[in-house]
Amino acid sequence: MAEASRRVLIVGSGGREHALAWKLAADGAEVFTAPGNAGTAAVGTNLDCAATDIPALVRHAGEQGIDLTVVGPEAPLVAGIADAFVSAGLRIFGPSRAAARIEGSKLFCKQILRRGDVPTGMFESFSGPARAREFIEAREEVPVVVKADGLAAGKGVFVCNDRATALAAIDALAADPVLSRGGILIEERLDGVEVSVMAITDGRTIVTLPPVQDHKAAFDGDTGPNTGGMGAYSPTPFVGADQLAEIESRILVPTVHAMRRAKVSFQGVLFAGLMLTAQGPKVLEFNARFGDPECQTLLSLLDSSLWELLDAAASRRLEEVDPPAWRQGAAVTVVMASEGYPGAVTKGLPIRGLGAAAAVPGVHVFHAATRGAGGAVFSDGGRTIAVTGVDETLARAKLRAYTAVREIRWPGAWCRKDIADKGLHEERARAAAAGDSA
Repeated sequence: MAEASRRVLIVGSGGREHALAWKLAADGAEVFTAPGNAGTAAVGTNLDCAATDIPALVRHAGEQGIDLTVVGPEAPLVAGIADAFVSAGLRIFGPSRAAARIEGSKLFCKQILRRGDVPTGMFESFSGPARAREFIEAREEVPVVVKADGLAAGKGVFVCNDRATALAAIDALAADPVLSRGGILIEERLDGVEVSVMAITDGRTIVTLPPVQDHKAAFDGDTGPNTGGMGAYSPTPFVGADQLAEIESRILVPTVHAMRRAKVSFQGVLFAGLMLTAQGPKVLEFNARFGDPECQTLLSLLDSSLWELLDAAASRRLEEVDPPAWRQGAAVTVVMASEGYPGAVTKGLPIRGLGAAAAVPGVHVFHAATRGAGGAVFSDGGRTIAVTGVDETLARAKLRAYTAVREIRWPGAWCRKDIADKGLHEERARAAAAGDSA
């Protein structure tokens, strides 16, 4: 396809969307982002259009002669943006409304997993809090996970060690005006190491991406409330080549096939949140799009064309494309948040030091919630900046990321200090074990 036809619309405004815009621009695309942020404005054109305003997005794509639209966040996918674009004769990378239910409904996800005989935890579903409470009160006191059925922006999941905590979680879901709209799932708590594996698929062929480990809890040591993600790193030593092949053959491929059999063929990014248990990898959840900040991490390691992958997937010809090439080494992404996150935050605070951070060798600075005005950059949300360091080893990639983080300042800015430490500890433990056996 000619370079001139690479006009791409990216839907969203976070760090994931900045990373997509940055990489696609490097691939030779002319990039438009709706609504975008101060970072996406530096690599393309921002459009004044909300990510959830589907009719306006369809109109913009037509007016701008967009060749391919790439959807970042889950909300427009679940709302049916792909269906609207296809109906208008426009090409889009992302699943249909029906297929996006694999993220939009945890019950639907579990039903697909059951259909595909994909390993996951046992579960029960309830239409409301009363029956869920009865279930918890009647059963043996064991650890469970309580989940809102619908979209929860990473905040509708409660890991409960006892009955009292589980009952409190059910009450919290019932009291939330958004999370209470759907049903409630109660699942067995799986124990092990949590990792993420994403795959790009056209509904038939899949391209599995390197494993990532993210950090959902707000504070060091995996303490505090759940967030949208405070950092990530890749590759992770917890998943070797053999285990990645097992995840592909036992989880990703059967899920894609199960969705086809259910007549909801999935085209886009299939994101598996996994627990590596003593019985093997099991699915915690599926998302229907690139993760954030996992996307920033992986795209910083991608040496080949992202455009070719997304274009081929959208055209249902992924089998024709060469496997992606990955840079040797590791990437570590640290999210810098505004004071108060994951609760309410103050917006409009001036951010300084972005240039100095970007000047650190091997570092990419991705804007996650920023806006530009008068040549300056201001905070515009909770997760504000994502800093990715790339180097030959995990330890050096982490050092690069945190060296750049120290350059960036705004009132109340904070971040976790232990991103990638799980992987580093595992590397050291394996090195010590190998030394002892030598």
